[in-house]
Amino acid sequence: MTDESVEKSTTSDAPKANESRSPGQLAWRRFKRDRTGVISAYVVIFFFVVALCAPLIAKLYGKDPYTTYGINTPGLLGDNGFPVGPNGGISGEFWFGIDPQLGRDVFTFLLYAMRNSLLIATGITALVVIIGVVIGVTAGYVGGKTDWLLGRAIDILLAFPSQLFFVAFTPVVLALFVSPEENTPVWLTVSCMIGLLTAFGWASIARLLRGQVLALREREFVEAAKVTGASPARIIFKELLPNLWTPILIQATLNLPLMVTTEAGLAYLGVGLQDPTPDWGAMIGYAAKFYQDDITFLLFPGLAMVIFVLAFNLLGDSVRDALDPKTKR
Repeated sequence: MTDESVEKSTTSDAPKANESRSPGQLAWRRFKRDRTGVISAYVVIFFFVVALCAPLIAKLYGKDPYTTYGINTPGLLGDNGFPVGPNGGISGEFWFGIDPQLGRDVFTFLLYAMRNSLLIATGITALVVIIGVVIGVTAGYVGGKTDWLLGRAIDILLAFPSQLFFVAFTPVVLALFVSPEENTPVWLTVSCMIGLLTAFGWASIARLLRGQVLALREREFVEAAKVTGASPARIIFKELLPNLWTPILIQATLNLPLMVTTEAGLAYLGVGLQDPTPDWGAMIGYAAKFYQDDITFLLFPGLAMVIFVLAFNLLGDSVRDALDPKTKR
């Protein structure tokens, strides 16, 4: 190889070695080095894949969450209504056993419970983030009376004891559409729950983004865009939002596990999805009646929820540290 070819090769390799990386690439590299965050991401992905594939898994498994196998098949439940087999009736046929009294398959019931809870929580989180971004950015950028009115609305919503309000107000909203003598349709319960949790969930994100926009709108690049005659929409989408993706993403990752536990808590208290519709909270609430005699039935949904919420919270912390290293402790 000649000296000229060596020089060309060295010159062509230099930019690759010193190639500048975008903030997103740097954040991704920091995240990949965080072993806790990577493991948590795998756990969260596993839960979502299992939840989305619940019908397929149940079909391959050969059972469903609604059939009362213990009642239909003699010998599975004792005279006291509890599984005859050890550990809640766990066997090669029923991997997680069967539930007391009815004898439904716990494994498929948990699959569908995870599916319903995660889909509802994901939908609520998406709506909360969208509304919070729109109102927070609008209040911070427009300012004046608009900011004052939206700011007061945010203060009022944050002042409500949300959990207590959900429990008290959900039956009132449902009574507007269905009389107490009629069974409430599942779709109506889900719609009511999504509407209430969304209506009272966006305020914290909106307040955070409002403060971020108030600081950003005085920066030089925003002033320069105004001087060039850029429209408010262009300034918001081209100048402000790219600088807000970090807090938006962090809030979304921290908000989803909160919505999972809130939705499950409402079902546990009797104002969310109810048995026989599979739901994490409803399942735990039903299992809590029998935990002294059959702890296995409570173990599987409780442990699954703890693992998922813990993994998602750890993932949220890792995402925050990767996007904003200055917050890392």
